[in-house]
Amino acid sequence: MESRPRSFYALATVFGLFLLFLYGPTITIAILSFQGPSGGLTFPMQGVSLHWFRDLFQEQAVGDIWGSFGRSLMLGLMVMVTTVVVSVMGGLAFRKRFRGAGLLFQLVVASLVIPSILVSLGVGLMFSQGGLGVHWATSGFGAQLTWTLPFGLLIMFAVFNRFDRSYEEAARDQGASPWQVLRHVVLPIIAPSLVGVALFGFTLSYDEFARTLLTAGSYNTLPLEIYGMTTNVTTPVIFALGTLTTVFSFAVIGVFLLALRLMQARRARAGSDAGKAL
Repeated sequence: MESRPRSFYALATVFGLFLLFLYGPTITIAILSFQGPSGGLTFPMQGVSLHWFRDLFQEQAVGDIWGSFGRSLMLGLMVMVTTVVVSVMGGLAFRKRFRGAGLLFQLVVASLVIPSILVSLGVGLMFSQGGLGVHWATSGFGAQLTWTLPFGLLIMFAVFNRFDRSYEEAARDQGASPWQVLRHVVLPIIAPSLVGVALFGFTLSYDEFARTLLTAGSYNTLPLEIYGMTTNVTTPVIFALGTLTTVFSFAVIGVFLLALRLMQARRARAGSDAGKAL
């Protein structure tokens, strides 16, 4: 059996320490969320129970946990759908040269380097001064798109840069209309990438804090609600909330990965059936 070099074990150790640094705080919060009824926010643990998880589903004296969760979920879905649609449209548009394409691209990417709090302040002022009202579904929605759209567009640019146009040409030669080419040829081929864009859009929106801080209006999203709870909640119930939201985030990622796996399996079966037909 071939032995591995010492450098392998050194790199593996560094990577393991990095993972511990990355997920250590989350693991600590998850452990402390199982404190007993008399437990506090720190170690040592005072028993082990599900008391604080049960407390989450009872009427809370402070905050609006489940209302804020619903708003974050709805906002994440809105941002996800918009990011996917606009990213595909932008990717298709940039396949051809047009005047101002370079400037437009730079403007889109520039929103990634502008401090998030400045974006939040600017969008909030624009809506309030324009008499449109500051609300999570309007100004908050717009502010979050400045964060998710650049990622979606960059992914679509990379996808279409290596897209084989011969598939489209073959479909047009068979008499397909532009819409039929897009629907039956382009979209099925880029579907796995669309799942990635959707995942980016939803997760970036779901946990966004800075760009929502001054644009959510009177109703908090979940990150804002959790931040507010840190100032007045002194029990492990906040750890229980953090654990549940983390589990939910991993569940969302799992659903998207499962959808991607099913798409790949379907394409593999379709390719196999086509090969047998030939």
